[in-house]
Amino acid sequence: MLSTIMHKLRNGRQAFGGNAPNPELRANRLRELVRTGQDFDILLINVRDFPLLRELYGQELSQDVEAQVTSVLKRAVTERLHVSPFCLTLEPGEYLLGWPSQDIGQGDSATAQHDAAYEIKLIAQREANTHLLRWAGRELDLGFGCARHSASNGQDRESKLFQAVNEARLRAKMRLDLSQLSLSTEFNAILHNRSVRAVFQPIADFATGTILAWEALTRGPEGTTFQSPAMLFDFAEQSGKLFALERLCREKAISTCGSIGPGQKLFLNIHPKTMADPEFTHGMTLELLQAAGLTPQNIVFEITERHSITEFALFHRTLDHYRSQGYLVAVDDAGAGYSGLTSIAQIRPEFIKIDMSLIQGIDKDPVKRALIETFVTFADKIGSKIIAEGIESQAQAACLVDIGVHYGQGYYLARPDAPKPPLLLDTSYLRSTQDQTRLTTSCLMPIGNLVEAAQVRPSGMLVPDAQQCFETLRQQASIVVADGDRPLGLVMEYQLNRQLSGQFGSALYSKRTIDAIMDKSPLIVDEATPVEQTAKAAMLREKIKAYDDIIVTRQNRVLGIVTVQRLLNALAHVQVEMAKGTNPLTGLPGNVTLEREVESLVAAGKGFAIAYADLDNFKVYNDTYGFKNGDRVIKLSAEMLDHSVRRYGDATAKLFHIGGDDFVLVSRPEHVERICQSATRCFKRLIRGCYCQEDRKRGEVQATGRDGVERTYPLVSLSIGILEIAGPCTLMEIGERAAQVKKIAKAKPGNGYVWDRRAPLGSVPVATVTQSSCAGHDSAAA
Repeated sequence: MLSTIMHKLRNGRQAFGGNAPNPELRANRLRELVRTGQDFDILLINVRDFPLLRELYGQELSQDVEAQVTSVLKRAVTERLHVSPFCLTLEPGEYLLGWPSQDIGQGDSATAQHDAAYEIKLIAQREANTHLLRWAGRELDLGFGCARHSASNGQDRESKLFQAVNEARLRAKMRLDLSQLSLSTEFNAILHNRSVRAVFQPIADFATGTILAWEALTRGPEGTTFQSPAMLFDFAEQSGKLFALERLCREKAISTCGSIGPGQKLFLNIHPKTMADPEFTHGMTLELLQAAGLTPQNIVFEITERHSITEFALFHRTLDHYRSQGYLVAVDDAGAGYSGLTSIAQIRPEFIKIDMSLIQGIDKDPVKRALIETFVTFADKIGSKIIAEGIESQAQAACLVDIGVHYGQGYYLARPDAPKPPLLLDTSYLRSTQDQTRLTTSCLMPIGNLVEAAQVRPSGMLVPDAQQCFETLRQQASIVVADGDRPLGLVMEYQLNRQLSGQFGSALYSKRTIDAIMDKSPLIVDEATPVEQTAKAAMLREKIKAYDDIIVTRQNRVLGIVTVQRLLNALAHVQVEMAKGTNPLTGLPGNVTLEREVESLVAAGKGFAIAYADLDNFKVYNDTYGFKNGDRVIKLSAEMLDHSVRRYGDATAKLFHIGGDDFVLVSRPEHVERICQSATRCFKRLIRGCYCQEDRKRGEVQATGRDGVERTYPLVSLSIGILEIAGPCTLMEIGERAAQVKKIAKAKPGNGYVWDRRAPLGSVPVATVTQSSCAGHDSAAA
């Protein structure tokens, strides 16, 4: 009988292929269920257009989809109803689930049953789409129908089962009227009572260790079906109330965000359909921002890439409209959506948020790492910045920083909360080894040396008058807006022309002051700020402001302006000059720069310490392992010394490579010993990785020495001699003393350092010279 029912359930459709479920096995499963004599609820799910999916993407993908759907369906039933259901595949793309009948809600049992079935369908559809989007770049649409099978005596049980399944199948083919669900009443009440809340998750700037922005996220009423934002927004989209919900969410986010710092942003999630909604362009967002004390420059519209953009023309017109007002754009879930890089290239977002599926395990997956590196390169070429989502471990964060990802977001950095939470940790330590050991010279020239005269105008000046100023003084491209001589903002000529070039621009601004169009947060630096530091700050500005003039102040009063062209020219000139004395292997400054530094410190009468570092047994290593590996050891030495200088020294501590395997560092006397201790310990640990396994195990290497005799030699070690300078002395005196101390250090076996305990050079002469004391060596104590 049940075999006949199964035949009827196929409704005359063709039988399965070789991989289809066995009809007799399904009949046996149903027969066992009927014999229990229990009432049970039935849920039938069908994948709409499944034959087309199989035809387009093949048998293998369709089978993967089926396995994924059945798995998430069973999990969704268990999650929602706390029961373990049976699940049968009636035919490809059609699945029958059942479980013992139970009370699943208050009120009408049929309505509660439909509510539960709809929730299960949404959960399954959302999870299955997450995978299908990666595989095929499209989404599933699931139909569902539910019914209740009532147990009865005799052969009528099987017929009733057939009727229940057919009833569920008929409902699955129909489009559901959501107004029939009690969930619809609950959802409408949320909109009417405005009972959603906003939480905020910080986005970290990896370069500075500070917060770039907060993303506003929505949570429904606690303890309800709509507490989950996924359920809330899925229901809103399917019921045609997405715009109303997103408007409410924006209002909540903006009104509860609170104050944000200069240059910081608030990310607001926007569905592509909402961007194209006519009501979205009526200025409501701007009114909300003004009430909250924010500006469009603070807002980033985050467009999810999981949804296709079908009306590109209307979408782009809307996007251009908002960008002209100063809003920025981010693309969310990049790498998990419809058209990937194509849609990103068309939208040209200021920020690209990488989907967490590409971030999970990136520290162990070279393919994901290579893919993110490609994203970073792509973003740089189109002027965007990368934000990595879903960071959950230090290893992931460190890997992303090493790749060059600009910003990060995830539970490891901070969980969403209200009010806005701080970062859970100091992200500055995540700077990659490459960054920590980046051996570059710096330009300490003060920016005040480059200052040019500025056009300074009062804040009440009318826009037409400002336009006349630019026409009169063609060589000036900016106006500094000031209150007396205290800077308030900056107006660039291109910015003014952009505002006036619109259809009604001239009429709109003819009676307005320049306060309305000026940049209220220009880059302002003190005249003593180093050129290099100023250049970095300038390049961290938004893309549209990257080449705006820089306001320079003296005691917070306008001194003048510096153009970016002048800034970069000066920086390039200084770096070329400094590079003449730079070691090509390590990038560290060499002898010429060291001599200038020491002479400058001696002339200034500042006490300082010098540490002279050298490698032991390096020639043997170089002869045995080759020049390439020898260069590797020299670079390792430079990296360990530079890392220790940065970590334990202050801003005045500097490292120099004076040739071969010799290094000199200059530091304050109170810091130098800790620097040397760190460098020798790190080098001892890491140098072993430069040897083969056999030599590492022995702790020595068999090689021929300079005398031509073959013998065993210890592993390469780092020896450092430290001396102190307290007053006037010559470079020759310093060089001789340093060579003496280094010789004593090299006489001690292993990694370590010695400190010259004689009176510091330049201090009151002493009659006798005391023996230098040893500290930190493997074989001796201080």
